[in-house]
Amino acid sequence: MTTVLISAQDLRKQLGDTGSRTHLLDVRWALGDPDGPQHYLDGHIPGAVFVDLETELAAPPSPARGRHPLPEVAHLQKCARSWGLRAAAPVVVYDATGGMAAARAWWLLRWAGVADVRILDGGLPAWERAGGELTTGSESDPAPGDIVLTTGQLPVIDADGAAGWDGLLLDARAAERYRGEVEPIDPRAGHIPGAVSAPTAENLTAEGTFKSPEHLRARFAGLGSGPIAVYCGSGVTAAHQLAALAAAGIDAALYPGSWSQWSNDPKRPVATD
Repeated sequence: MTTVLISAQDLRKQLGDTGSRTHLLDVRWALGDPDGPQHYLDGHIPGAVFVDLETELAAPPSPARGRHPLPEVAHLQKCARSWGLRAAAPVVVYDATGGMAAARAWWLLRWAGVADVRILDGGLPAWERAGGELTTGSESDPAPGDIVLTTGQLPVIDADGAAGWDGLLLDARAAERYRGEVEPIDPRAGHIPGAVSAPTAENLTAEGTFKSPEHLRARFAGLGSGPIAVYCGSGVTAAHQLAALAAAGIDAALYPGSWSQWSNDPKRPVATD
């Protein structure tokens, strides 16, 4: 089973090890909240590097590719080296929203061949509950890393793959968006025909930590059977679903273009039931 998460207590121990080379990435981002860099300056785990989801973890948006297309590997490698990432060194990613943004960094780095990447379970709130300190302001630029990235280590599908998916296609958005009752950002409301609603929020406890692997396995088993693929609005929160599936020992593919790509193509059908 893939090790996806690290607890705040275990991270504190790991960072307290004088031989630790752990890289910390602060990936605070939320739809409609452009202030991630300021949140970082206001308080972050000491030694963490801020990662900009919009510009470092995604290619430029377009109707044809969606709001957060996968970045080119050369761009991702350049960014990863600027964060100081080095070969064989562990990476821990975090945010303050239950891993909803940090999971994008987790998935991308795993997709690009970084083996030891974990999400801080519960993010900054869990870190503070565990007695972890925060520091404010900027950090010194890390020494340039030497990480070498190669894509294709995790499965992806495109719009045609989603349309013909022979298995369980999970829609990770809020249920009201799946049903087409609201659509705050994309051009059409509804979901991909045949998809099953599976909001990412249901992966988390009331404290914002992931539910147990046993609970997650039962959740996904109750949604259907067959090979699993996941989409969301733009391929960000779908990564959270993939993290929950991986924590439960279940392999799944990502549809990166997600609803932002699908809904921009008038040839693609839309369901609302």
